[in-house]
Amino acid sequence: MDALEHKSHSVGQNTFHLVWRPKWNRDPFKFGPVRAVCAAAIRRAAHQHAMRIVELEIMPDHIHCFIELPATLCVATALQLLKGYSAYMLFKHHPWLRRHFRTGHLWSPGKFFRSVGSVSADAVQNYIHASNRAARNQHLLTRYPAL
Repeated sequence: MDALEHKSHSVGQNTFHLVWRPKWNRDPFKFGPVRAVCAAAIRRAAHQHAMRIVELEIMPDHIHCFIELPATLCVATALQLLKGYSAYMLFKHHPWLRRHFRTGHLWSPGKFFRSVGSVSADAVQNYIHASNRAARNQHLLTRYPAL
């Protein structure tokens, strides 16, 4: 997962650790068939929108997903697509879930996301600080033209 993605006009890595949970702290994923439909729905939604799932773990009361997003897709939209399609498929294949989620909402509005990469936050901060120092030094050199 260390490789950067090279496109025609960009280079980068857009990977995230996402966590979300069902509404009211219910645990519908303790049942194998529900867990299987949810996993298939998340993988299908990711595939349809050019996302690449590196790792997916469905716990009894929450979901962990390590995912690589295309550069044109923001995290909020990706979560909306994954949560929306998986809820639709779960209610379609397991109608009994509607008795437990009476408002029609399977997922809680909350979410956790963190970007994941091969460079630490300290390394980026030091790089930006060093770049800023180099730019200031260059400005001082151009301030006094040669005589």
